[in-house]
Amino acid sequence: MTARPPSAAVLVLHGGYETGLAAPAPGPLNLPGLRMLPVSRAVSRAVSDDSKVRVQRVRYTHRGWNGPREDPLHDALRVLDDLRHEAGDVPVVLLGHSMGARAALHAAGHPLVRAVVGLAPWCPPGDPVTQLSGRDVVLLHSTRDRVTSPLASQSLTARARRAGARTCLVTIPGSDHAMIRRAGVWHHLAATLVRGLLGQGPVPDRVAAALDLPAGARAADGTIALAGLPAGPGGRFARRSCQE
Repeated sequence: MTARPPSAAVLVLHGGYETGLAAPAPGPLNLPGLRMLPVSRAVSRAVSDDSKVRVQRVRYTHRGWNGPREDPLHDALRVLDDLRHEAGDVPVVLLGHSMGARAALHAAGHPLVRAVVGLAPWCPPGDPVTQLSGRDVVLLHSTRDRVTSPLASQSLTARARRAGARTCLVTIPGSDHAMIRRAGVWHHLAATLVRGLLGQGPVPDRVAAALDLPAGARAADGTIALAGLPAGPGGRFARRSCQE
């Protein structure tokens, strides 16, 4: 039986390497892919009330970003084009980790993309932000990350806000780039944010307030410490949805 087209989608983009033309390692040998499996499962559970939401992994042709080739960006755009051909103009949230978050941010100009959730994103200073105009962008970053920079994430949220995006950065102390320490926090926050940004539930009220900041707000104003944000399964969230 042919599956019905989805009414919305979450595309999951795992991490990778700065350079690498080889194909990603298969199955359990693909460590960046394994890191996103529990996050994907948490998101799938969060949107399980709506069977028409598809949670789909973007499969990479190459394991690296590869400079101006931007290989994972083209992989993401190809999946978005295929989804549009199949289902029409359905809302999409891009969920990426590290290099995958960079690809998600670059791909956000695609007509289907409503929002980006970036986990420990790789945000080089010269990366473009104009494609983020009109999108919701929420980045999560450990203050102890030694692979990608939380300060670079904060800078990107400010630049993107000036370019017309609605942005927020949540800092997670005591964790790491691989999201192993305090793993449950990453999983729960990612799932809650994705569900809310799809318009299917609430987002934390402080995140909603940051998304509503004016374009000229300071970078620090759009940065939220985890201590001020309920993150556990029993935490209370504001009754606010990002559905338009």
